[in-house]
Amino acid sequence: MWAPYKKGFKAWLRLEKSLSDHSVEAYLHDLEKLTQYLQLQGWMYNPDQLQMEHLQQFIRWVGELGMTQASQARILSGIRSFYKYCLVEQISREDPTVLLESPKLKRMLPDTLSFEEIEMLIGAIDRSKPEGERNKAILETMYSCGLRVSEVVGLKISCLFLESGFIRVTGKGDKERLVPIGDNAVQQIGIYREHTRRFMTIKPGKEDILFLNRRGDQLTRVMIFLMIKDLAKVAGITKTVSPHTFRHSFATHLVEGGADLRAVQEMLGHESITTTEIYTHLDREFLRKTLHDFHPSFRR
Repeated sequence: MWAPYKKGFKAWLRLEKSLSDHSVEAYLHDLEKLTQYLQLQGWMYNPDQLQMEHLQQFIRWVGELGMTQASQARILSGIRSFYKYCLVEQISREDPTVLLESPKLKRMLPDTLSFEEIEMLIGAIDRSKPEGERNKAILETMYSCGLRVSEVVGLKISCLFLESGFIRVTGKGDKERLVPIGDNAVQQIGIYREHTRRFMTIKPGKEDILFLNRRGDQLTRVMIFLMIKDLAKVAGITKTVSPHTFRHSFATHLVEGGADLRAVQEMLGHESITTTEIYTHLDREFLRKTLHDFHPSFRR
């Protein structure tokens, strides 16, 4: 009964929203939960017949299944997107999700590494091994540019404008952005390309991919995750460290240094400034020092 709506929603997400296959499937999975609930209740409603009260009962049911508040909020977000599609396509004249309240979420502060810990982790790389120069180039690039792990594994040589100090990155939803790149990362990419990559047998079709494995193929996200985990052990860093930790650290260090939040948003490729605002979690010591250094009453 809902099959045509799901098919149309899928096409809308791909064509209008330019979402990846993974994201599209996640949205459809959320919508599937709603249709499962309607079937269990024996409600033969079309999208335009559902009221806010029905959706409130659905959210309560999802909670009773034992799903976390984060999962409940994500499902509700998927349903909201579906009704945006319904309004655009004139399937519904009203949006029953407008007044629905999302579950209250605790905002988790991301783990970050200090600059010294970043240096320790990069310093733990064994550069005598063939992959050493590549791994150093990867971490320097991730920290210099604040890239997602998917962005670094997909980085192309044709998207490097190193003389100008920029790289072109393809982020979520295939959206492109120009990101500045630091001198250390530029230098290390040059070392990797000159001393390692040029001697590799590259798999056909991967000639433009910057970071390759020993077989000349594109790296996976898991490979970078494991590499960073191993380096954290060698460096003696006990924090929970992942590829995303470099992105968190990049943004936090910029904000703590006084960078404009809009500029950080642009570099990270965040669609909303609200997402970027999580990086304003400056510790008390930093705030105290800032007040001491810049407030007139402390400099009399």
